[in-house]
Order: sequence, then C-alpha cells, then structure tokens
Amino acid sequence: MNQVSISLSHGRQNYSPGERISGTVQWTLSEIPSSVELRLFWYTEGKGDQDVGIVERKVLSSVQQSSSEFEFVVPDGPYSFSGTLISLSWALELVCEGADAVARETLVVSPSGAEVNLGAAD
Repeated sequence: MNQVSISLSHGRQNYSPGERISGTVQWTLSEIPSSVELRLFWYTEGKGDQDVGIVERKVLSSVQQSSSEFEFVVPDGPYSFSGTLISLSWALELVCEGADAVARETLVVSPSGAEVNLGAAD
C-alpha cells in the first residue's frame, strides 16, 4: 500500500510573501518510484478554464529514502482569493512517479495571511 504525506512546520498553512514554507515529506511505497518531486504551485477553480502556475520544483535526490525536509520561499504573488466566479489557491504537491502516489497540502498566500474575499459581484 502506498502512503505519502506532507507535514508543514508548526502546522501552518497561511503565509505572506517572502516567508519560508518548510516541513517534511514522507513516503512508503510498494515499489521504488522513478522520481520523487515536490511542487509549489497555484491554481484557479471556477467558471472558465483552469489555470495552473508551478512556481518551484524540488526533485528529491534519493528516491530510495523515505523522507526529506524541504523549504520554499513564498513568492510575491498571486494572492489567494475567492470570488463569485473564480478562486485562486496555492498548494504543495508531492508526486512519486512510477508508484502512482500523490499528496497535496493546500496553502493560503496573501500579505495578511488570509484569503482575499472578493465578495459578490454587483
């Protein structure tokens, strides 16, 4: 059975631009993956096409180990927001290629550390 996880330092999920996101990724897999990669990215949901922007990738050097520490610096934007028609969210995603295993941890990025609420359209 495949198990993969992302643990954020201090259990934080809300970040401001310039702050550091750190933590540990762990995996227990039934087969050795061809690669293990951690991605920091944003994505949109709602009406229209979905957009995705990968900000940074970390390829973990040893696929045979079962855990690794990580650190990313939060970029200046875009900010997390929620609106009537579209929302933008941030996430970390651990992908173990060849083992069909993925873990995702959702984040919030904004100057206040809280998602920007655009409210209802007038």
